[in-house]
Amino acid sequence: MEGIVTAAPQMHAFFHLLRKVSRTDASVLIRGESGTGKELVAHAIHRLSPRRAGPFRAVNCATLNGNLLESELFGHVRGAFTGAVKDRPGLFASAHGGTVFLDEIAELPLELQARLLRVLQERSFVPVGGTEPVHVDVRVLSATHRSLRDEVDHGRFREDLMYRLRVVPVFLPRLVEREGDIELLTWHFIDEFNQQGFRTVTGVAADAMQALLRYQWPGNIRELRNNIEYAYAIGEGETLRLDELTPELRNERPIESGRTSMAVQVNPERTRIMEALRHANGRKQVAAAALGWSRSTLWRKMREHGIDERRQEAR
Repeated sequence: MEGIVTAAPQMHAFFHLLRKVSRTDASVLIRGESGTGKELVAHAIHRLSPRRAGPFRAVNCATLNGNLLESELFGHVRGAFTGAVKDRPGLFASAHGGTVFLDEIAELPLELQARLLRVLQERSFVPVGGTEPVHVDVRVLSATHRSLRDEVDHGRFREDLMYRLRVVPVFLPRLVEREGDIELLTWHFIDEFNQQGFRTVTGVAADAMQALLRYQWPGNIRELRNNIEYAYAIGEGETLRLDELTPELRNERPIESGRTSMAVQVNPERTRIMEALRHANGRKQVAAAALGWSRSTLWRKMREHGIDERRQEAR
């Protein structure tokens, strides 16, 4: 359905709900873990909606700081800040008549939440440095892996905005909950990488498929795709073998000692991140791919675990 590859019976009810909500202009909040395909769902809602001929614009709220995100969303006028040499329309203005998708909405700074609320309530906003309101006709879709109710309870998210955004909440299942999809998506990605021409895989070894099926996929579909790409990069021949999969799938873990060993026991995810960054020589895009995450997810996890972003700056 609309670019979403699945054979799972659990997804039929989900698709039925998407078709219903696509007919309206109601705000939709897409809940799901990182890598489950939330942006694909947003695209599907847009393409099924009466706004399909209009633009679709997306931004990840976790990737930009407050000032940059404000300009990205609402635009700015010339002279609003150093370097603003001309007027620039923001995401909402450029999406007039279409759909705006705000990924990782829980990361939106509090000072911008009031501005977003005005867009939802009044269909207008004032660009950074401007004085005149801009009126827009957009539908807002958003996504998060967190509970907005918990964010409200902790004072990190406005309650009135939460209700505006989650008129219709939809929940995207984890990959391991989608019956039959691990094998289906494995072959889907094999077909995709076969098209690149540098290797053609026609079979998957039995032990390799068993490893794929028993793994819990914390990075979900994105991690599965990255693993298949990894196998293509390091392997050869027509059969995808177990030794071509990442160490996690082979149940291999690096043997550590001293303080690092304690870190593994106390916080294994933080250690995985540090190991990935070390192997990638600080290159976050490479480290994120190895972990099966997007770059924005890696940034967020680094902040959560107190990993110094400046010391890990990409080379």
